[in-house]
Amino acid sequence: MTTFKNIVLYTDTDGFAKFREEEIAMPGGSPKALLSELFPSGGFQVRHSPPGVSSDFHCTTTAQWLIVLSGEMEIGLRDGTARIFKAGDHFFSNDTLPDGATFDPTVHGHRSRIVGDAPLTTLFVRT
Repeated sequence: MTTFKNIVLYTDTDGFAKFREEEIAMPGGSPKALLSELFPSGGFQVRHSPPGVSSDFHCTTTAQWLIVLSGEMEIGLRDGTARIFKAGDHFFSNDTLPDGATFDPTVHGHRSRIVGDAPLTTLFVRT
């Protein structure tokens, strides 16, 4: 069966944000257009940011897919790991603050920054 590789940004049991890869099965459709199951969603937003924008460490407030429509962005983790996402790339952002936790700027979240001289346009699809 064909699968779709998905990158997931999540909060591990130690409270730190990490990346992992998952495979999404594509059992439906036809040989010309394979389909995954239909996932529920809770709306979408488009965001546009000018070059040079960056953020301090923060958590995702709501689990959501992030799809880069144009430009490039870097997501950095506390352990120094960083990934660059370009137009057409995506990830599932689910590094929410653990239940009952207060944000600790030395443990929780990820940072982001725009890479290069082009603005960044992203699509967020809430789950």
